[in-house]
Amino acid sequence: MSDAPESEHDEHRLTLRNTRVDDYKDIEEIMEAVYQGLDGAWTREQFESQINRFPEGQICIEDNGKVVAAAISLIVDYRRWGDRHRYWEITGKGYLTTHDPDGDTLYGVDVFVHPEYRGLRLGRRLYDARKEVCEKLNLRAIVAGGRIPGYYNHREEMSPQQYVELVKSKEIIDPVLTFQLSNDFHVRRIINDYLPDDKESQAYATLLEWINIYYDEKEKLIGGTKQVVRVGAVQWQMRPLNSLDDLLQQMEYFVDAVSGYQSDIILFPEFFNGPLMAQFNQENTAEAVRHLAEYTEPLRQEMVKLALSYNINIVAGSMPEYEDQELRNVSYLCRRDGSWDKQYKLHITPDERAYWGLRGGNDVRIFDTDFGKIGILICYDVEFPELPRILAEQGLQVLFVPFWTDTKNAYLRVRRCAQARAIENECYVVISGSVGNLPRVENMDMQYSQAAVFTPSDFAFPHDAVAAEATPNTEMTLIADLDLDNLKELRTHGSVRNLVDRRLDLYSVRWKR
Repeated sequence: MSDAPESEHDEHRLTLRNTRVDDYKDIEEIMEAVYQGLDGAWTREQFESQINRFPEGQICIEDNGKVVAAAISLIVDYRRWGDRHRYWEITGKGYLTTHDPDGDTLYGVDVFVHPEYRGLRLGRRLYDARKEVCEKLNLRAIVAGGRIPGYYNHREEMSPQQYVELVKSKEIIDPVLTFQLSNDFHVRRIINDYLPDDKESQAYATLLEWINIYYDEKEKLIGGTKQVVRVGAVQWQMRPLNSLDDLLQQMEYFVDAVSGYQSDIILFPEFFNGPLMAQFNQENTAEAVRHLAEYTEPLRQEMVKLALSYNINIVAGSMPEYEDQELRNVSYLCRRDGSWDKQYKLHITPDERAYWGLRGGNDVRIFDTDFGKIGILICYDVEFPELPRILAEQGLQVLFVPFWTDTKNAYLRVRRCAQARAIENECYVVISGSVGNLPRVENMDMQYSQAAVFTPSDFAFPHDAVAAEATPNTEMTLIADLDLDNLKELRTHGSVRNLVDRRLDLYSVRWKR
């Protein structure tokens, strides 16, 4: 990014914009030219992940439709990394899995300019654009690890500290550091082994910082982001009911009880409305469950009202939905602001398919709540590790699993898989099912449950990775406090870091649809 002869192009049409996925070929060409002595270009998977995770931070300059320069950034909570971090750790091995939208610092991952365009000072434009992003997002600073490629020629005669001081005093020109200093960055310290393959810099780097003087460190007096979230789970007793009103009364009782503890969210079990199916013909269970689906919309509406009235988010277990001659199993997220979303069960058990003719949904997604990002997987779905991994890629913090199991071995399948999902995806997992029996309801006559809240397994969490668990087969509520900051700490400084340490150069999980 030092000055070079003017580009051979006579007529330029420069445009500064955010980078797009279809820019990869241009980006690859530039990086292969600029980083011949290092690792060359990002892979397409890394490039797509960067844009998907933080599109606002990926900036480029195009000339007549061709990208000729680019900058890559992410947001981090800098206190969790400190000044002794390494490049591949803080950048999530180039995939930006470490991006934290709630962080306070814009971290500069890379800036590169096509060699033919270095005389146009495009690097300065990219740095100015980064500063604009930092200011508009109200971030404290921009931090970056800077190469010092000129040090290679002075390595025998001086230390990297001496070299940096001479560059700062303009006795030596370094093609990278001189440019960064001229853009109002200052050197915080020298980092050793920052980028081990950088032979020109002898693996040294400068830790540079630009302070946003407009940063406004204001905390919300009300409605701010929560550090500790209180979750509640209902271990629901299946009992004969005569009407929808009876079910609604039981629902409100538990919402009232759990909200009384100032809980942020409550989880109901899968098919908690099963007792209503006793009204229908049990000789044709497929017909009976379709009649049960007639109650689903009124129940959703009532759950939204309860969420508003009791100031609590509700994961409304699951219920059958019958539309266009297709029967599905759906869970509703009813937020306390009056909005709602839904998640279908994707994987259908052989029993559900044979007795009821259930079909699976086609999508899985993250839901934003007023305390964080959550996911919902219904029973059998948690036994497929690909789904929580896809959610973890989108910032999953708490996974809710409403289930219905009839035997202990069926329950243990759900429990063991839920525990594994918490550890491997570095998130909390809340599970809850029903207890008791329904003698007059075919295919739902027995219930087995032990509601629980699972955590990752590290020093900041319970020694057995279980935050709380209910008494088996007893109607009750379960309340637990979950510290979301512990998840951030784990993902950056844990004893092991499952998400960061994945070999994404060897494998990946992709959503085909």
